[in-house]
Amino acid sequence: MRTLQERLTAYPADALAGIRRGIEKEGLRVLPSGGLALTPHPAALGSALTHPLITTDYSESQLELITGAHKGVDDCLNELAEVHQFVHRALQAQGGELMWASSMPCGLPTDETIPIGRYGSSNVGRAKSVYRMGLGHRYGRRMQTISGIHYNWSLPGVGSDDYFALIRNFRRHAFVLLYLFGASPALCPCFVQGREHRLLPLGDKGQAMYLPHATSLRMGRLGYQSDAQATLAVSYNGLKGYANSLHEALTKPYPAYETVGVRNPGGDYNQLGTSLLQIENEFYGTIRPKRTVKTGERPLHALRERGVEYVEVRLMDLDPFVTVGITAQTMRLLDVFLLHCLLSDSPPDTPEEIAELQQNQHLTAERGREPGLLLQRAGQAVPLTTWGAEVLAECVPLAAALDATHGTTDYSDALRDARALMEAPERTPSARVLASMVQDHESNFERFAFQQSAKAQNTLLALPWSDAQQARFEQMAHDSVAAQKAIEAADTLPFEPWREQYMAVGGLG
Repeated sequence: MRTLQERLTAYPADALAGIRRGIEKEGLRVLPSGGLALTPHPAALGSALTHPLITTDYSESQLELITGAHKGVDDCLNELAEVHQFVHRALQAQGGELMWASSMPCGLPTDETIPIGRYGSSNVGRAKSVYRMGLGHRYGRRMQTISGIHYNWSLPGVGSDDYFALIRNFRRHAFVLLYLFGASPALCPCFVQGREHRLLPLGDKGQAMYLPHATSLRMGRLGYQSDAQATLAVSYNGLKGYANSLHEALTKPYPAYETVGVRNPGGDYNQLGTSLLQIENEFYGTIRPKRTVKTGERPLHALRERGVEYVEVRLMDLDPFVTVGITAQTMRLLDVFLLHCLLSDSPPDTPEEIAELQQNQHLTAERGREPGLLLQRAGQAVPLTTWGAEVLAECVPLAAALDATHGTTDYSDALRDARALMEAPERTPSARVLASMVQDHESNFERFAFQQSAKAQNTLLALPWSDAQQARFEQMAHDSVAAQKAIEAADTLPFEPWREQYMAVGGLG
């Protein structure tokens, strides 16, 4: 078996220079009063269906800002900041709305009042809304208002088998990222109203719920979790097995969802289908294999036909202390970590390990900063900080190689700070969130997150912004509206035959 160093040496420097990363960043629109903005997606931002950089996620109130794929960390972050600048100018013009800085949502209205995303009258636009309606029926709308950052990553010359090896190792070591970057240890009491939970009140006024050593409630039992999906023991041992697992989940009827039905008695749509998953994106995970799809193509078909193109890291919380939710240093640590996942030995996973990893994720999300916390590794109890320190120590030559490639020390600096954080849980983002809430905001979650949101907006609005930048983004918004109208004009089928055709088993490859 080749060592990590030998595998690294086999990668030429120009391959490491070819790492590409992109960001998708979600965030709720909130009113100056702090409540969820129930207004439609701002017209100034263009069409949520077709705009390349600005769309919505689950809710009409939930923005998603997207960068292209970049070879440079700073280039990627600069584009993300520029998109934020344009968006915040539009929000200011729309009654002073802000973009919520926390992964856990602001004060929410009743579940049925949370508006789902709207994408126009085309079949593909209607399908996106019906899919979201289905998510609301299946998991509740509140859960869908949780926001995060997705980090898309690829390396030249890497094939599907190598990407699946990366994914297996990522899942094994995901606890490291949850510990280092989790930033959602507390939430608004409205989020758990009427739900069973084990959270405690923070302070004596009941204005926040938390767990003392939590890192990321978003990635714990209260976040993107589902009893139905818990029955899916998806293996990542290769493209074929993964695709077959998803295929079954996309085609096998699920009794609880059959009861909901595709349409209600009045004829309105409840969901796209009655299988365990309506479409591929419904499958929750800390990381996904991805492939760019062609128009009208199902993601699973694209994966089966052309293999894995990149991976999508999905467990990163928004950092509420950072203007755009993520720093260049965090991105560089992710690059080092993903390279470690790619180049390290990656034995096949087993059902036993899959169950173990799920438990480790929940433990880290809810108790990650607890002194002496033990995780399970191949049936043996291992302290989180010991295991995490081992993983980060193995990353040292990888950070050095990336530094050499880019003529910098930034990667080694990011790794050094991460290793120091393993010994200082009080300096992690999750601990800092709780400390700031208690010391500066009378243990009030909404007050803390609102102030961070306003601070981020003020910082972005104060940055230089040219007429040329404004004109370019306005043109993009205008072009996206025209593109949506063209899609709507080109439809030939009524929605129901189109839905049946899109959902047909043959489309999965």
